[in-house]
Amino acid sequence: MAKQFTPEDLERVKQAVREAESKISGEIVPVVVQRSGFYTIANYRGALGLAAITFMTIVVIDRYSIEWAVLDPLLIFLLTVAGGIVGAVAAHYVPAIKRLLLSQEHIDQATRKRAEAAFLEEEVFNTRHRTGILIFISLFEHEVIVMADKGISKVVEQKEWDRMVSQIIEKIRGGKTVDGILVAVKRAGDLLLEKGFHQTADDTNELRDDLRVEE
Repeated sequence: MAKQFTPEDLERVKQAVREAESKISGEIVPVVVQRSGFYTIANYRGALGLAAITFMTIVVIDRYSIEWAVLDPLLIFLLTVAGGIVGAVAAHYVPAIKRLLLSQEHIDQATRKRAEAAFLEEEVFNTRHRTGILIFISLFEHEVIVMADKGISKVVEQKEWDRMVSQIIEKIRGGKTVDGILVAVKRAGDLLLEKGFHQTADDTNELRDDLRVEE
């Protein structure tokens, strides 16, 4: 996962966070994960689906083609099992197939849980004035979640976060994940300035500025 970002990419994000935080009383925490869940249910669905397709194909062939008919029950069983194995492997290793076998609700729930876990693990809540912002990007799900601590969320409307999410997703879809993160970091800094979260003389850097990259 870390190989998707060059040292230059990581430094660009770090500098962007540092610059944004130099003007505000707040902490910006960008996190990128490969995926938010294991989704083993997709493997089961892939196995059952392709096993069923294999079995039905054998039935149709046996019904309409004597030449290709499979009459040995053991061979029918083995072919069906083989189809199930191929389906499970495909669902496990091919992201497009895995997503196809998952409901949007399942994906949304997994992403939200992982974002909430990141919020706690990275201690975004642990700032003096409760002014931390998590920018969470989950690549497999193609989803972005922005979570602000209560010091910010009580004065910033949801539509502001939604607009930021749209900007990030637009960049990611164009293959420019790092640019999306930079846009989000800058917008988060500008938004806090607009809402009056100006840096004070006794402000300290409470959370590290690095991009967190996880599997």
